Amino acid sequence: MIGLDSNVLVRLFVQDEPGQAARADLVLGSLSPDQPGWIGIAVLVETIWVLTSRYRITRDEVLSVVTNLLSRKELILEQAQIVHQAVTMYRTGKAGFADCLIACSAKAVGCHLTYTFDEDAVKSAGMTLVP
Repeated sequence: MIGLDSNVLVRLFVQDEPGQAARADLVLGSLSPDQPGWIGIAVLVETIWVLTSRYRITRDEVLSVVTNLLSRKELILEQAQIVHQAVTMYRTGKAGFADCLIACSAKAVGCHLTYTFDEDAVKSAGMTLVP
């Protein structure tokens, strides 16, 4: 298994720096189900943050990126089932992807509520406003 950093994934999706994009494509092309790439939760969150904050991708594009990563047989996403749940939540609400992932992760480990100051996360991700 080979770990992948967020900057490799960003180059894969954005293709804005030809030299790095070509190298990222080579790395991703060398992966297989027998020798997969591993994407940690922190890498996924950072990738989405960079794509939304720097490259201004839309909610639909975020869904496309994450769905693409989840569907690739040569990639393993840390806590893939929780990422799937976060995608479903993100698709139907206004909360950010990271907030959806936080809410789903907390629920998965048995938290009966997750406090936040973010009202969109309260409305769309099922979190609880800090009293």
